[in-house]
Amino acid sequence: MFAAAEEAASPGSEVAMLDAFVADADDLLSANGVILGTPARFGYMSGAMKDFLERIYHPCLERTAGMPWALFVKGDTDTSGAAQSVERIATGLRWRRVLPILEVVGAIDQEARDAATELGGAFAAGLEAGIF
Repeated sequence: MFAAAEEAASPGSEVAMLDAFVADADDLLSANGVILGTPARFGYMSGAMKDFLERIYHPCLERTAGMPWALFVKGDTDTSGAAQSVERIATGLRWRRVLPILEVVGAIDQEARDAATELGGAFAAGLEAGIF
């Protein structure tokens, strides 16, 4: 799903694609928005995503309210639990989801790549235009 990040990196924008175990609160505090991505694991987000969200929650709680965010989730059979769990935490952070969640079930095919590209492009365009 690197297509989302690649498309978000439009001319004049800066995109950092960070591993969930590496990213921290400072990365979010310096960002204008965030696209999160996680595999669905046992009906939930990945352990890495949960670890990231736990580490940034309190340091970012008051300082990132209103941050635009988007999400993509990839699962073999179901993605709804993972999507819901991330959305609950983002809601607690008072972030503002600005695009529908991209949920990909099964193989990553061209349709999924195109949808990820569209997600990244729409996110970048919304930030650049100041509508997010």
